[in-house]
Amino acid sequence: MVRTMGFPGRYEQGPGALKQLGRILSDMGQSRPLVLCDEFVSRHLWPEVGNALSEHGFEANSIVFPGECTKAAIASLCERSADYRPDTIIALGGGKTIDTAKGMAAQLNVPIVVCPTIASSDAPTSRLIVLYDEAHKVVGVEYLNMNPSAVVVDTEVIVRAPARFFAAGIGDAISKKFEAQQCQSAGGNNSFGTPALNTALLLTEAVFTTLMTYGYSAYQAVGRHEVNDDVERVVEGTVLISGVGFESGGLSLTHALVRGLTAVPAITSMLHGELVAFGTLVQMSVEERPDSEILEVAQLLNDVNLPVTLNGLGQTSPFTPEELDIVVQATLGAVYAKNMAPALTAERLIRGLARADELGQRFERFN
Repeated sequence: MVRTMGFPGRYEQGPGALKQLGRILSDMGQSRPLVLCDEFVSRHLWPEVGNALSEHGFEANSIVFPGECTKAAIASLCERSADYRPDTIIALGGGKTIDTAKGMAAQLNVPIVVCPTIASSDAPTSRLIVLYDEAHKVVGVEYLNMNPSAVVVDTEVIVRAPARFFAAGIGDAISKKFEAQQCQSAGGNNSFGTPALNTALLLTEAVFTTLMTYGYSAYQAVGRHEVNDDVERVVEGTVLISGVGFESGGLSLTHALVRGLTAVPAITSMLHGELVAFGTLVQMSVEERPDSEILEVAQLLNDVNLPVTLNGLGQTSPFTPEELDIVVQATLGAVYAKNMAPALTAERLIRGLARADELGQRFERFN
């Protein structure tokens, strides 16, 4: 069987990388870029990016992301962009800004250049577009035809952001080794609809090793707003390697559980990577891995202030039977939930949630 991997057309990372944006667009042969950025980025970073475009002869045009990645928002932004006649969309912001820009690029049938301002997830390199409703609940996933034409990660910008976002990137990436392994074991497919190449699984292993080795020290450096080699390693891991690894390796229970957890109102305000962090402990518990192995991962998550319990996610009281049923049914209904061997059941998921929460509480007692 043919097996597929996907990669961004170009990846550039390092201090001051955004200054290269005009050169990258010139290399691509584009002439009318349109930047989508959120309101905060528009105030604080757009002048710098606008200058980088103007210096290479591009007209610096931008529009503001409205705050949620919904189908309606994407359609409205496409209408607003008509006067600019863009031949490239540039995403400048966090995960939802990036997904909305991807949606615009797909509708307008133009390339996209992704410039993340936080390293909170591995969305920048992938084709995936995660859609939400106005209540911030995940409602579906769509795809670009091709991976982004370029991804530009300015690590000076990354370390200016609150360390919570950097930690969320670690939380999102830590799951990929376990998810890709389960997807392969269950005979599941990656986002291209094929089994994974071994390269994809090797990448997810590399991400896990990188995070366990450098994650905490990099997090501390980001807390000081400092760029160093550990930060560069972890950003490369959470943005590039994890992105290629998950898209080409496949997802499993951890990301299915995001659908379930976001169905509970008390949890909807958490960052994606924070949900995935706890979900990783749940998947490891469902897999019946030893306590020692789960606690080793939980230790890193706790060290970088990621949630390791339901209480840490905002669920301050035990789930009611009705809430637990909502979480379980929404999780089992997610497409990735089938990528588990043996097959995931409600009973196994409930036991995994309880075990992960119990193990995580060991850390809360000492915080």
